[in-house]
Amino acid sequence: MNAKDALAEYHRKRDFSRTREPGGGDSRARDESRYVIQLHDASTTHFDFRLEVDGVLKSWAVPKGPSSDPHDKRLATPTEDHPLEYQDFEGTIPEGEYGAGTVLIWDEGTYHPLPDRKGRETPMGEALRHGHASFRLDGAKLHGGYSLTRFRTGDDGGKEAWLLVKRSDQHRSDRGAPTPSRARSTRSGRTLKQIASGSAPRR
Repeated sequence: MNAKDALAEYHRKRDFSRTREPGGGDSRARDESRYVIQLHDASTTHFDFRLEVDGVLKSWAVPKGPSSDPHDKRLATPTEDHPLEYQDFEGTIPEGEYGAGTVLIWDEGTYHPLPDRKGRETPMGEALRHGHASFRLDGAKLHGGYSLTRFRTGDDGGKEAWLLVKRSDQHRSDRGAPTPSRARSTRSGRTLKQIASGSAPRR
């Protein structure tokens, strides 16, 4: 599936005459694949975990946010693919629009697939289709190995579901996700409240 087809659901859900969210079209070649984690204060506050794969941002809603503790198994529910430009989006989606609420860029950086036990490195898109992907994050806040594993396919009519888990390496800790009201943007230093009001961060 090409990026244009992959973004069909994203476009269907949004009125771009009302929302400042990007419409897509970025086809820049990148030396390294990027990821972004956005805190989204919508009908329910959650984190959106997005990996650049095959020209789009593959996306999962993670209610409790990522953790640096390998003992924490975070539920991750797939959402529609987003355009690459969405990794730069921080602001407020207006009332009446899909996902209405404030979006904060909590973490961002690059990621690299990790080889399996036999030393083979599977392309990320293929790994996700097979239901398991391991990768290393090199971000502003998160570092080291993580895994995404599908444990429910949704073939029975229910929702597809995955687990996002920190791998046990030198970057592990007992630190979970931040309290949303205290979280600050890695881009602007602002909180959700400051982004919603359009105010500058406190120094």
